[in-house]
Amino acid sequence: MTDWRAFTVDIADHVAEVTLIGPAKGNAMGRDFWAELPQVFAELNADDDIRAVVLAASGKHFSFGLDLAEMGGEFAPLLADQALAGPRSRFHKLVESMQASVTAVAESRVPVVAAIQGWCIGGGVDLIAAADIRYASADAQFSVREAKVGIVADIGSLQRLPAIIGEGNLRELAYTGKDIDAHRALRIGLVNDVLDDVEATLGAARATAAEIAANPPRVVEGVKNVLDHPRRGPVADGLRYVAAWNSAFLPSHDLTEGITAVFEKRPPVYRGE
Repeated sequence: MTDWRAFTVDIADHVAEVTLIGPAKGNAMGRDFWAELPQVFAELNADDDIRAVVLAASGKHFSFGLDLAEMGGEFAPLLADQALAGPRSRFHKLVESMQASVTAVAESRVPVVAAIQGWCIGGGVDLIAAADIRYASADAQFSVREAKVGIVADIGSLQRLPAIIGEGNLRELAYTGKDIDAHRALRIGLVNDVLDDVEATLGAARATAAEIAANPPRVVEGVKNVLDHPRRGPVADGLRYVAAWNSAFLPSHDLTEGITAVFEKRPPVYRGE
């Protein structure tokens, strides 16, 4: 396997373990993450010996989501008054490339089992929504937080979560940007089970991946393909729509205020402009 900056990949007994390693605090998702994620899964898909993937994260937290410190510059051209077609078009292409990174997980040839601890925010939720099975540590907390910083979530949560947690639960989380704990996540179906700690969570993910890997590989791939088939079209259409929507409507004083408030560690004040 290739050496990665944002991941480690370990393979044994037909199971690949992909671990987020930052390099930003809380495994925040910067340029390396977005560039490497589809490459990691392309290599795994090309390896016929792999029958399941465990998706995990190093440290106390799964992911703080988008690395605003590194990626914030991508928003700068949109925040200028009267942003024209050029910056909007470039931003549209950026969103599409980030969507494709997470879609590479959803379109994995083999099932992906996620192990989640600590905070899983924004892009972290996008990522686990692309997995097939999710286990959480008792300390896990989840947030579809984009609305709190003036953004419509556009990397896959709004498209994939309805089939996982239902429309009502998703609308509550996406409209409010609220945090929920692991036990609420279990009640609404966001995770399959809650374990006592990080080690137990990773152990559960590994055990399930091993069970999957013990079954006939072509049958498992067939089951995944059949289950995924009805959702591919609607998800792809929804991703195209939100990429166009954000390219048109994201530039705003509220977006500037939301990002500024994050860095200044204060509550934002939105004006609807």
